Amino acid sequence: MKERNKRIAYGVLGIFVFLCIWYAATKFTSLGKVMPDPVTVIAGFCKAFVVPIGTHSMIMHILISLRRMLIPYAFGGVLGVLVGVVMGWYKIADSILMPYIQMFRPIPPIAWIPLSIVWFGFGEGSKYFLIFLACFFTIALTTYNGVHSVDETLVRAARMLGAKDNQLFTSIVLPTTVPYIFSGLQVALGSAWATIVAAEMIRSSEGVGWLIVSGQDVGNMTQIMVGILAIALTGLLITTIMRGVESKLCAWTVRGK
Repeated sequence: MKERNKRIAYGVLGIFVFLCIWYAATKFTSLGKVMPDPVTVIAGFCKAFVVPIGTHSMIMHILISLRRMLIPYAFGGVLGVLVGVVMGWYKIADSILMPYIQMFRPIPPIAWIPLSIVWFGFGEGSKYFLIFLACFFTIALTTYNGVHSVDETLVRAARMLGAKDNQLFTSIVLPTTVPYIFSGLQVALGSAWATIVAAEMIRSSEGVGWLIVSGQDVGNMTQIMVGILAIALTGLLITTIMRGVESKLCAWTVRGK
């Protein structure tokens, strides 16, 4: 607990120093001509919870973006885990699927925007598609690596003792793979939340990504910074929640503590 409190204190101190540098830079350099100071941005962020930007208040913009992210994130997580387990457990599936995974994984989601519009139009489907891509490959590969990290000696010993495939999976493979799955879920969560800005560039009228795009259209730098702050704080919150869940479900590991 003492170590945790020290980490929190250092984190708060680091943020305070950053805000002081930002404030000084906007007040005493030419940066202030193109960028608002942190006091203005924080005040605008708090005001947005009361005074709507567009048709919604800040809390609704955040909730809309979270909904857009969590639906394809859930599908990407489930499918990524299944594909990763199948590739890691069956060599034939590994040989067939891995070339596609390695080929499409380096392509950033934003590069798929033109095709997503052609395939799914300007509605929610194109946004879901981009966020799904941001999640699926990361989760599939980390799950695959988790299955491959299983000690072969344990597997052979269990088979010699008469264990069936389902018993091997639940008793050996799954406990070893779960920390890898959560690692992939955490990385994919950050990627999905970052992709929301690109996703909401596709004809959107709400959401935190829209705050940035609409602010850019009218040259409102304060609104742009308010949108960035909303993305940063919401991302920090959901990542903290994910770490808390992981620390409970993976108590035998040091990750997440």
